[in-house]
Amino acid sequence: MTDTLRIKKIKSIIILIFAIISCCFILIAGLIYNGIILMNNPSSESHPVRGIDVSTYQGEIKWEILAANDISFAFIKATEGSSLIDPHFTFNFEEAPKCGIAVGAYHFFSYDSPAETQAKLFIDTVSPFDGMLPPVIDLEFYGIYEKEPPSREYVDKELGIMLDMIENHYGLKPIIYATEKSYELYLSNAYSEYDIWIRDVYFPPILSDGREWTFWQYTNRERFGGYNGKEKYIDVNVFNGSAEDFKNYPKYLSYN
Repeated sequence: MTDTLRIKKIKSIIILIFAIISCCFILIAGLIYNGIILMNNPSSESHPVRGIDVSTYQGEIKWEILAANDISFAFIKATEGSSLIDPHFTFNFEEAPKCGIAVGAYHFFSYDSPAETQAKLFIDTVSPFDGMLPPVIDLEFYGIYEKEPPSREYVDKELGIMLDMIENHYGLKPIIYATEKSYELYLSNAYSEYDIWIRDVYFPPILSDGREWTFWQYTNRERFGGYNGKEKYIDVNVFNGSAEDFKNYPKYLSYN
């Protein structure tokens, strides 16, 4: 075999290997995107209490079907900003507890609305009941704020107002939901009196300030039966503790 033929053969082998690796990468990426492979999938032994969070994107939910997927809790979107009420909130908030699921409500925080009006909308929308999980303020980014986040000073002021109003009304310290980015920008080394619900769909979360998380949204690509909305996937979360710990987790009680 001449040197020229040998070089051509080596190049062909390299191209073939590269093509195989590329196809494997595309296949794996497709399996991850379609929820067939989950980047995170904590075991029931290490995290026995599992739950979901839902909004109008899941459409009409048959809670008795979802409950059969070993679901212990559900956080349900109630409001967003100063004027948006999730159209499926009332139904979900009433029906989920009938299936033995612990339920809480969450508010999607807006950087475009005063905290006072956001808190008032949530309070006017969410009527507490005995056993309700603490309210949640969802602090993440949207639209232009993905690339141009508001200042920490601004968020501290507005978030502080809303946290105080919600706690004063319900008698429970709210939970703060955050992505890795929003946690680093706004919550790190602060708000230690509030439980953190962290989103990390790629790796087990380790907060940079050494803080413990209380809830972890470990995937946004799970697929269960029981809903028919335009979003075919559902967010799944775990509680950082045992079933007994969760049983004793703070909940709304009317006689407090």
